[in-house]
Amino acid sequence: MGNRNELVDLIGVGIGPFNLSLAALLEDVPEIDAVFFEQKSQFDWHPGMLIEGTKLQVPFLADLVTMANPKSQYSFLNYLTEHDRMYAFYFLQRLDMPRREYNDYCQWVAGQLDSCKFGKTVVNVKHIEAEEPYFEVEVYDSETESVEKIKGKNMVLGTGSTPGMPSSFRGMPEDDVFHTADFRNHQKRCREAKSITVVGSGQSAAEVFRELLKEQRDHHYRLDWLTRSSGFLSMEESKLNLEHFSPDYVNYFYQLPQEKKDEIFATQDLLYKGISMHTITDIYNLLYEMSVGGETLDVGLQTLTEVNEIKKEGNTYKLKCEQREQEKEFTHESEVVIVGTGYRPNIPEFILSLESFLQWDEHGRYKVGPDYRLKQSSATPNEVYVHSGISHSHGVGSTNLGLAVHRNKVIINHLTGRPVYRISEQNVFQNFEV
Repeated sequence: MGNRNELVDLIGVGIGPFNLSLAALLEDVPEIDAVFFEQKSQFDWHPGMLIEGTKLQVPFLADLVTMANPKSQYSFLNYLTEHDRMYAFYFLQRLDMPRREYNDYCQWVAGQLDSCKFGKTVVNVKHIEAEEPYFEVEVYDSETESVEKIKGKNMVLGTGSTPGMPSSFRGMPEDDVFHTADFRNHQKRCREAKSITVVGSGQSAAEVFRELLKEQRDHHYRLDWLTRSSGFLSMEESKLNLEHFSPDYVNYFYQLPQEKKDEIFATQDLLYKGISMHTITDIYNLLYEMSVGGETLDVGLQTLTEVNEIKKEGNTYKLKCEQREQEKEFTHESEVVIVGTGYRPNIPEFILSLESFLQWDEHGRYKVGPDYRLKQSSATPNEVYVHSGISHSHGVGSTNLGLAVHRNKVIINHLTGRPVYRISEQNVFQNFEV
């Protein structure tokens, strides 16, 4: 590999659902020459959590393209047609799709897009001041072990998120103490354990607990679930609450002062962090059926419990815990500990080379414009669009797949300087502002 002299219009970093959606939609925009790079060898969306029985939390209409162009060849319905699954999905009688099928659908789309390059890691970015300024992006190819320099007028960051592992759990043997994101890689280890504890009470933790509960009778381990929350709380999934994941609410939220945004966002956990009602129902039904006939359950669910420390002792781990309301400390012992403490935005290291080029707030976060452009410290025709790490600016819907296509419509319209896609001004029944 060497250096490319041609100047592309857009360089994408990361190929998750948001940038894959952008790549698919740009296939119908011939004036934009784009290339997207992903360090993985193929598209793989949270592979450690592709558990059978889990499903996408948005309807299939929130695929990569439909909400912008229902006629696109990259729609989920066309995927079903091409794989002879249309009647099977029709008889399923669900609006959502299995999570494993969503991953397979995205792989099908990615395999058709020449603009998507896998096994290539962006390692550095420079903004070059020239008569026609541009970004110079260094890309490492894992197959050839060489580096290529690509020139681009604009960039779009779609680097997603990384598992959020609390410091108290780091440094432990990874086979025994791991994040829910790695669950499937360690499922065999779980089946061999004498005791397992899940820490955290979000959707991922609940899905892992449900899977372990289903297999408990076959493998005879003790199973516990600890959360610092007041309960194993369900997400706010009523239809009017779902309107918070609309362009209307994004626009309303964006216009608020940053201090007010931070205050509001801190109160909205159950809009996006709780457990889906069907998952809670599955868990309760399993517990109920397993207790028929007075059978003693080797299962524990403990709320209001903070895990402050973990230590390895012999073949087990001792968790130093505190019941927050009673202010009582106790020790919990487990052979395997699975940490379900969510994810944090993945801000790539190479962005530090653009630190003086971009604007940051007092908390070290990007300053982001309403059209998903990062604000710059000086005027330049080169833009950096962003999908990741914008909850502070655009609110609870920032990671919601139902808004991916809308965001990409906004980005494409700005890139081209013309209304390629129509942007509706009114999408919901309620008003958020007066």
